[in-house]
Amino acid sequence: MNLEDHLKENPELKKQFDALDVYIGELTTPKGSLINVLHHAQEIFGYLPDEVLEFVSGRLNVPRSTVYGVVTFYHFFSRVPKGRHTVNVCLGTACYVRGGNAVYEKVMKTLGIKAGETTQDGRFSLDLVRCVGACGLAPVIVIDKDTYGRSTPEKVATLLNKYA
Repeated sequence: MNLEDHLKENPELKKQFDALDVYIGELTTPKGSLINVLHHAQEIFGYLPDEVLEFVSGRLNVPRSTVYGVVTFYHFFSRVPKGRHTVNVCLGTACYVRGGNAVYEKVMKTLGIKAGETTQDGRFSLDLVRCVGACGLAPVIVIDKDTYGRSTPEKVATLLNKYA
């Protein structure tokens, strides 16, 4: 099934593509705005499936390989659906030295997933990051836009329960 047929069957998906199309149409330099367009697309769709990459490629007149290369190079782009909440565990040097790995292990055990995965209920996605710029608070967990410093394995369950 091609994208047009899929959009006819799914009005919500059509609204999402229309919103992306409007955003691209308002850009003064669309071809030079690939990263911004991909960020906006991810905000709209929650992730970047093949259909979105094809659409962006066509609308910006940028080769699909370039679009795909950008998406796979930058860690903040996701090719798979994300959970309602994103849990980022920092394992940069300061966080690692101060116990970040034990915190990560506890998060994995509590959620039952590894980095790059999403819980079956769609509630959480887990990612590892190399630095969040809060080294003085190490080890750090970032859930959505909330930063939690001096994290310990004992605090993990309490933190995650805030996002029920």
